[in-house]
Amino acid sequence: MKNHIAILIGALALCSCEDYLTQENPNKIESEYYFTDESSLEIYTNGFIRSFATAIKSFVDGDKNADTHSWDGQAAYFMDNYSADDATNWTTSNWSQLRSINYYLDNMRNAVASDAILDHYEGVGRFFRALFYIDKVQTFGAVPWYDTSIDATDQEALFKDRDNREFVASKILEDLDYACTYCLTSDKYRVRASYIHRYVALALKARFCLYEGTMRKYHAVDPSTGRAWTKDESRFYLGECVKACEAIMGDGVYKLTDDPAKRQTQYRDMFTNADACGVYTDEFIWARDYDIDLKVTYAINNYMVNPQHANYAFTRQFIDTYLMTDGTPFTSKYPDYDDLDLVAECTDRDYRLAQTIRTPGFTRDGGTTQWAPDVTFSKTGYQPIKWLTDDSSKDTNTSKCDNDVPLMRYAEVLLNYAEAKAELNEMSEEVWNKTIKPLRERAGVTSIYPTTADPYMVEYFQNQVTDPFILEVRRERGIELTMENVRYDDIIRWHQGELFARPWKGIWIAASETPIDLNGDGVNDCIVTSAPNNKSPLKILFIDGASEAGHKLSQGTSGNILPATAIERKWHDYKYVKPIPTTALQENPNLTQNPEW
Repeated sequence: MKNHIAILIGALALCSCEDYLTQENPNKIESEYYFTDESSLEIYTNGFIRSFATAIKSFVDGDKNADTHSWDGQAAYFMDNYSADDATNWTTSNWSQLRSINYYLDNMRNAVASDAILDHYEGVGRFFRALFYIDKVQTFGAVPWYDTSIDATDQEALFKDRDNREFVASKILEDLDYACTYCLTSDKYRVRASYIHRYVALALKARFCLYEGTMRKYHAVDPSTGRAWTKDESRFYLGECVKACEAIMGDGVYKLTDDPAKRQTQYRDMFTNADACGVYTDEFIWARDYDIDLKVTYAINNYMVNPQHANYAFTRQFIDTYLMTDGTPFTSKYPDYDDLDLVAECTDRDYRLAQTIRTPGFTRDGGTTQWAPDVTFSKTGYQPIKWLTDDSSKDTNTSKCDNDVPLMRYAEVLLNYAEAKAELNEMSEEVWNKTIKPLRERAGVTSIYPTTADPYMVEYFQNQVTDPFILEVRRERGIELTMENVRYDDIIRWHQGELFARPWKGIWIAASETPIDLNGDGVNDCIVTSAPNNKSPLKILFIDGASEAGHKLSQGTSGNILPATAIERKWHDYKYVKPIPTTALQENPNLTQNPEW
């Protein structure tokens, strides 16, 4: 049976542009042959899990283009040389995923099983169709909606124009509501958070409805038409988000994993533990379960240390959002916060800071040697460690890392709930105490119920909002979920695209041309120099135009590192959706392009 399914899925990738949505495939196995019982439904839908569960590099990469990060290879999308000719995500292979889902949904009830089992597996199929379309809608806005396999002769259906974005969103919600109603929750379907069950569907519904609700609130027009929304559905979608979160929270199956004795390590352990799916069952709702024995591994360490990759680095603007452990803003405590060195700025901060970047005291391999930030890799000086295992022998591009990857956590459910309530103007101390408060306490931060807006957060989000609850939820969301593939979407839905083009800022450097001890361990770590022939054995960051990227210091020979100043990033509001690829428009003349593309 597994071979039969493999043949089918392999055949789907061979379809031409014309028939990628059709069921006419000479290589396919007849549905009645393999849709026979629950086992066959499980095998088929497991293929969806492998296809849709985001790979680790894509998962981590999802934030690299957000406001929180800098990197040397900034995407062309944020420059003015990106066009529909460069667009992707509309290829035959992309849409064949939908064809596979619809073919399954059209035929899966041929299997012999109880009504409850059939309803469950229909819910699983509809979950994946919703997931497919969420990606399409958030990428392009309006897209054609298909909920059945299309006959190869049905040219009208195959080559139709895009359906209204609001209509597609409503169909996504229908699929999610079905999955939330009929997907089962027994242990069989929740083992190691690897499969689809009711709580996964509810978590996705909450995420999607929060996106749609805030998209409608902060965007006056539908970016895929340039016209006002046909009706105001912001509060409706935010309300649906609340309902989905309350359903998860009310059942009591999940909770934040919190051992007070491990608060300085447990956050990072969720992302570096090879058995996280077994250890963090309270918090992981859906996850990818990697296993070195099964040869299901990846080279995540290499992504975090090798300059050949993305040169991941956090920006100071984002690092400054981390609170002090007493619950007060770092930026209020230190009026000269930009001028503090790394040791000073990392003192008495939210425990998640030292579990997200290299801070003073960071060690690996069970040793005592401190690993300072490597400025040749992370040009801002804020080097990520959230996904980096402590075993440095796995830092090569051939290493086999097997730390599990949480795709949906209970922490996100709490944050989605808090944000939806704040956006509905329904935040209360009760809501705060069961959402933001436990997240901060787990991070070693005293919870302070806000009464006024933090001026730094108001300025950070460009004076868009002054509601203290919305701002604090955004602060908490950014910190808790960083490098978990949500920040880019957050910036889009909040209508904060200008942040993508904001100049990057890094750590404070007291003087160039002088060896620097970054982490206060008494050992010099790097030198910032404008001399291209400098042969220092220390890590070297070249400034003042000595590198093509144009790294500089804010005050010339001292100040904050300003990385990649030569990369001119720009933002235009039409970029809130990406263009329909030129190839798709050529193949289907009925498709319309997004405005200004």
